[in-house]
Amino acid sequence: MPISGALFKHPSLFSDFYVNMVIGGEESGKLAETFNALADYLERSTELISKARGALIYPAFVIFTFIVVMVLMLTLVIPKLSDIITQSGQDVPIYTKVVIETSYLLVNYGIFVAMLLVAVAFLGWWYTRGTTFLAHTKLWIPVIGDLYRMLYLSRITDNMHIMLANGISMVRSIEITEKVVDNEIYKNILSKSVVSVKGGAPFSATLVGYPEIPNVMIQMVKVGEETGELGTILQKLSVFYQREVLNAINTVISMIEPVMIVALGLGVGGVLASVLIPIYQIAGNA
Repeated sequence: MPISGALFKHPSLFSDFYVNMVIGGEESGKLAETFNALADYLERSTELISKARGALIYPAFVIFTFIVVMVLMLTLVIPKLSDIITQSGQDVPIYTKVVIETSYLLVNYGIFVAMLLVAVAFLGWWYTRGTTFLAHTKLWIPVIGDLYRMLYLSRITDNMHIMLANGISMVRSIEITEKVVDNEIYKNILSKSVVSVKGGAPFSATLVGYPEIPNVMIQMVKVGEETGELGTILQKLSVFYQREVLNAINTVISMIEPVMIVALGLGVGGVLASVLIPIYQIAGNA
């Protein structure tokens, strides 16, 4: 049995991309070079994904901390302060009433609120699964959307250039890339591209009309097709988008950190101010 056949028996460990690369290496007699290319690809892919995840860990941690702090304030601090306000019988601003009622809701019905949020999240996931809603959301979130877009474009160009360089056909390269791109929007684009390429259309022409595909990529692919250097062009695009991913990560980190800190301070300060201002007014009238 060839090694590709042995790897094919373990799809949970070796993707279609990996197995087909090995098949190409066996057929061309360049198996050692293929494994070197796969090692480089996996290293680049892992580095990009880990950096992208690392860029999103900090804002996720800050948001989680913000939620925990707000819940603790509304359940432990605000109830004691709201007692002073309610016992005074003084009229309070609408924003103070909102904070007090929210605190009352969490203290007395916190479990039910949590169950409701979990149910809403589950229903939202169930309703959107199998659709392109989440895929669209990832791509069009300000700043972070650029990061995801560059990451997917880097994955597409990197996969295709490696497969074409190892003798895998254009149609098969697109089909395999469609399976590993991990975004429904780009999967649909590549799926339609496969049909058009099978019908004789050039790959660059099948990418026209999609806002998710930048024009510079289409023009570069077209040049590669006309010169017979599509693999080389895709490699250059892959390097370019990998660099853009790193730039987007640095932009996300530099922008999110101060924004999150300011938002956390405004949220906590706003809740405290909405309760403390009426208390100061009561003390001033006493």
